[in-house]
Formats: sequence, structure tokens, C-alpha cells
Amino acid sequence: MNDLAGKHFVLGLSGGIACYKAAELCRALIKEGATVQVVMTEAAEQFITPVTMQALSNRPVYGSQWDSREPNNMPHINLSREADAILVAPCSADFMAKLLHGRADELLSLMCLARPRPEVPLLLSPSMNREMWSHPATQRNMQQLTDDGATILGVGSGFQACGEYGDGRMLEPLELLEDIVAFFQPKHLQGKRVLITAGPTFEAIDPVRGITNLSSGKMGFAIARAAHEAGADVTLVAGPVSLKTPRGVTRIDVKSARDMLAATQPAAERADVFVATAAVADWRPANCADQKIKKDGSGKAPALDFTENPDILATVAQGARAKAGQLFCVGFAAESQDLVANAQAKRERKGVPLLVGNIGPATFGADDNALVLVDAKGTMEVPRASKLELARGLVAEIAKRLPKK
Repeated sequence: MNDLAGKHFVLGLSGGIACYKAAELCRALIKEGATVQVVMTEAAEQFITPVTMQALSNRPVYGSQWDSREPNNMPHINLSREADAILVAPCSADFMAKLLHGRADELLSLMCLARPRPEVPLLLSPSMNREMWSHPATQRNMQQLTDDGATILGVGSGFQACGEYGDGRMLEPLELLEDIVAFFQPKHLQGKRVLITAGPTFEAIDPVRGITNLSSGKMGFAIARAAHEAGADVTLVAGPVSLKTPRGVTRIDVKSARDMLAATQPAAERADVFVATAAVADWRPANCADQKIKKDGSGKAPALDFTENPDILATVAQGARAKAGQLFCVGFAAESQDLVANAQAKRERKGVPLLVGNIGPATFGADDNALVLVDAKGTMEVPRASKLELARGLVAEIAKRLPKK
């Protein structure tokens, strides 16, 4: 799946040591299906050569507004009209100030000013020293650029080339790529608050052992990313998995089913949508031993008594907000057989408007899946695809079902 297939970017480089990251960013955009036209300022050429960027983009690099390769000698018009977006990465403090005042004394700033604003968005990836980033002038400039219609992609925090540590680093290329992909996704859930549970739970037997399952959390994390791409404020309550948190998502890590319920209930009071993808253990040991249970030489396994875990989906779905129509609840069912019948029965039992079923053994740990959507009207099969593609489709389905205000 190439999320940027058919997109054409003008990648602008202003002066800064982070120009080295622009090389990887250019390559990442192309691998994601985009085409890239590089435009460099004179300052950027002090940090990376046009030859490097030409080799990576497979296009001649532009640097002068007087470039005679353009028949009308207007590269600022021609190149900007071809673009789906102008992305300035790195965007220096000086270049931000130049854009703020509408200065256009070289090709890149001239293109930013001359672009058709409704059709060609301007994306800025700042890069500067921490003191420059936190300076009131920079913060004022950034706010005004945002008010003028530019999109600021944010900065990273960490060790800087000058030897200092703090905010202001240009985001890493793959972080920027995720933000750029998100920018072009439909904003089905703009302004909505979405709560998602994901992954397995771990129910302790003793301090070193426990009961869990094969859920990887990948589907829930994909839904979290898709919901964020769709404009939602996303909270992800994650069981014990090692997956990277999707950009822009607030993550709460938990272990047991009771931990997950304790984190989910208060978050549900602020949510508009609840998606319960977590594979929550139905049972837990009634008592957790204080010390590791040792073999006693008898050859007999220790007797374990079990007690039922709280039903997180049913608890939230039966809450006051859900019953009042203020919280739309979506359940997941991981089955091993009779998927449709079991999913239909679970939807009615849990009392949720939409339930998503899948065959657990066929998807646990995988990057793709096949789903069946079950609601009061019947079922709809969704063929196997990547989990992110399925997540985006599910988010669109949820958005269609939300009450219109």
C-alpha cells in the first residue's frame, strides 16, 4: 500500500544541519509512491549538495529563480502549480521569519508566496537550536504562519548538533512521513475523542508467571493511528506489547484486565467513541502467589482456582454515556470457528451497535487481517488487507454511524 501514490511534492531545503535528514525524507516519500522536486536555498547547499538530492529524487534540483531551464523563466510559478504540496524540511528560524513577512528574494520563498494557497498546502518542518525554538519571536512567527494557513509539523527533542539538548530538532524522516500521510487522509473524526483498548492482558499466577494470549495489539494500534489520521484526539490503553505508539496518540500502558478497566472507565467519560480491540483474559487466578511456585517433586501441577475478570466492553457499553447515545461503542470478537454466529451473539450479549469479528489464530501477530462487521441490520464481510487499510475503513464506517450534530 503506497499512501502517497500519485502525489507530487516540492521538497524545499533551507539552511540547517538537518539537511542531511532531507535526503532520507526524499527517499521515503518516493518509496511511498510520491514524486519529489527538490528546491534548495543557497544556505542549504552549504550542508548538502544538489548532486545528492538530484540522485535521490531523479530530477534536476532547482536553486535560482533565474533558472533558464524554464522556457518562461518562471520556476516559482511552474513548479508550484505542479505540486500537491510544498514541504520545507528543514525549515530554519530565518526561513520562517521570511515566510511570515512575505519576503521572496530567492526561489523557495518565492514559490511559497506564489503558490495557489487553496490547492497547494504549505507544510513546514522546523529545525533549530533549542533557544531559537523557544524564543518568543519564533513562537509568534509560528502562530502567525499557522493563522495564515501553513501547517507546522512540529519538532523533536534530544541531542542537538551544537552539543545542547532540548526541543527544536527536525523530526526524523519516518516521523515526518507518518505526519505527511496523515495530513492527506480524510478527516472523518475531526474534533472527536476516541478511546481504544489493544493487545492482550497478563494475569499473574506468581511473581514470574502468568496467563496471557497471542494478541499482538497490531489491529488496535492500527485503529489508533487511523483515528488520529482522521482528526480525532486518541487515547490508547495498551496491554503488554512492544509496539511503537502511533504519532499523536496518548498511550496508557496496563497489564491485567483489572488495570485495563481502571484506565478505561475514566477515559470513557470523556470519549465520543470507544473501540475495544483488546483480547482481555476472561479468567484470572483467584490468588496470586507471593513467591514463585516451586516444583515439589511429586510430579503434580499445583491446583489453581480461577475467577472471572470484569467485562470491560459490557461495563462501558452499559454506562450512562453509552445509553444516552453520547458514546458509540465498538466491540471486537476473536473467534476460532463459526465467526458470524459467534460475532452476532456477542454483539447482542454486549449490547453494542457494532461488533467486528475475525478469526484469531489467522491474524494474531500478522500484519493483515479479514473482518466481518456485525450490526443490527446484518453482516458485512471485509476481505483480507493490511491492518492499517482495514483500520481506515473501519474508522470511516464508525464516522458514518455517529449521530449528526
